[in-house]
Amino acid sequence: MPSLRPLLSFALAITLSACDDAPRFTQAESGEALSGGSTTVKKADRNAFSLPSANLSPLRRLDFSVGNSFFRNPWVIAPSTTTARDGLGPLFNTNACQNCHIKDGRGHPPAPDAVNAVSMLVRLSIPDDPAFAQLIERTGILPEPVYGGQLQDMAIPGVTPEGKVRVDYVERAVTFKDGMQVSLRKPELRITTLGYGPMHPHTQFSARVAPPMIGLGLLEAIPEAAILAQADPDDKDGNGISGRANRVWDDTQQKTVLGRFGWKAGQPNLNQQNAHAFSGDMGLTTRLKPADDCTAAQTACLNAPNGDSPEGEPEVSDNIQRLVLFYSRNLAVPARRDVDSASVLAGKNLFYQAGCQLCHSPQFTTRADAAEPELANQIIRPYSDLLLHDMGEGLADHRSEFQASGRDWRTPPLWGIGLTETVSGHTQFLHDGRARNLLEAVLWHGGEAQAAQQHVLGFDASQREALLAFLNSL
Repeated sequence: MPSLRPLLSFALAITLSACDDAPRFTQAESGEALSGGSTTVKKADRNAFSLPSANLSPLRRLDFSVGNSFFRNPWVIAPSTTTARDGLGPLFNTNACQNCHIKDGRGHPPAPDAVNAVSMLVRLSIPDDPAFAQLIERTGILPEPVYGGQLQDMAIPGVTPEGKVRVDYVERAVTFKDGMQVSLRKPELRITTLGYGPMHPHTQFSARVAPPMIGLGLLEAIPEAAILAQADPDDKDGNGISGRANRVWDDTQQKTVLGRFGWKAGQPNLNQQNAHAFSGDMGLTTRLKPADDCTAAQTACLNAPNGDSPEGEPEVSDNIQRLVLFYSRNLAVPARRDVDSASVLAGKNLFYQAGCQLCHSPQFTTRADAAEPELANQIIRPYSDLLLHDMGEGLADHRSEFQASGRDWRTPPLWGIGLTETVSGHTQFLHDGRARNLLEAVLWHGGEAQAAQQHVLGFDASQREALLAFLNSL
């Protein structure tokens, strides 16, 4: 029988409000600061997202360090004397994982004078066509015929980059009940310098910044049943929240399974997420993605040399992929700060009163048979249900991905969000980095989150400050 201690500590930490059903928190919950359970690390400096699980043994930390080296250091063009790290391109967005996931944290949109987007990429597709049903079942989209499913703005010598990414912004004001105004910027994407002629006239675009890497192994270890238990696609409870699971293609199992990674939950597990990132972002082949990311129209790309071994092993060998997988599973979540402070507790109460926890689910317990023993049986607090939600027209990219519509986004985990500036050097949030701070990110919420957003717009200055204190404590 599972221990009742977490439930009892939760009950002691709250009382019920007389005016609504939201809990009232008067003290921190037992263990609340340990967002990743016993894997949690207790540093809050620039390296806070780059540390191994706290319960990882010294011997296992060696594999973590080797995986880190392949994640951090640049790959080079083939052929090269650096045979363990060659094969970059022919088309790519960056030459190292760390360039996108800055200090294992969050990417950002390109600055106006940037040569390349680097930590933001652009997904491409065209409207679904029943004639390509099998392809759509396996990729979730119908790729743009010439440029594929992702725009690569860099290339090796002799190969033409696909194009350049520019982002312009249009500002609009939102007003709180007390009269305070906040300006929100809506991005307008421009693709210039197309290298292979015009795109399909109905091409769909979706800009995506790199998400933080922390806690991914813990998210992978959440039981599928626990995620599906929170799904309510028909809103049977009438609360306006209709969380839905994405169902995506598993390259290894060759069947459709639960999706949980990516901005639209388009990947089923970390190994496949990593393999697709190696392929799309850096043009590196793996066992799961054995061909370079070139379309039939890109002949120079198809004919360029690669870094596969003479024995046919891909550019990212099975051992390197194993080490990067181990690294990405064991990047620890940092501990929360100031969980007992009055302002943080006040903000937590406001978070619940607004209904934010209905999508940003605070707590799960990981499986006993997690892929890594350190990740098993952990009480974790990611503040995400890993489900898809309609976020309204303001955030829509009008591009479907498997069962996610053009208005759907997976609830992003909030753990570590208050350390974004410390780690990554900026405070740009949401899938395309449009929000310049956490308050703007909240105000962009629409669709199923519209009621929560309207509730927040009723907050006065002290309540806004408390809500931000809570979010920055995560």
